[in-house]
Amino acid sequence: MHFSGILVGAAVFLIIGICHPIVIKMEYYWGKKSWWLLALAGLVLAAISLFISNTVVSTILGAGAFSCFWGIHEMYAQEMRVLRGWFPENPARKDYYQKRREELPDLGKHPSHKNHRKKTSL
Repeated sequence: MHFSGILVGAAVFLIIGICHPIVIKMEYYWGKKSWWLLALAGLVLAAISLFISNTVVSTILGAGAFSCFWGIHEMYAQEMRVLRGWFPENPARKDYYQKRREELPDLGKHPSHKNHRKKTSL
């Protein structure tokens, strides 16, 4: 039996589970300007994965790299979730959040709601 697929799957599951709260904490304490830390971590993990001869370890490192890259997108999405009130905002950054709310008049509208019309019955 080969357990490499199960091992990689479990590792990816853990990586995603770890990255999500990291993105939330990074946005809370440093804001979206900390995206470059995720980019740097992703680049380092990707570079290391290129030089690892073990396929399973290289794959896991690559998955970690691209989870960091996806975290950059999530950093911006997390700021929007905070601005909408779905997540707590850092009181030390209250002025920043207030300014961002003033810049975004359509903040209450979720992006997935655009171009949706009420269906009428015939």
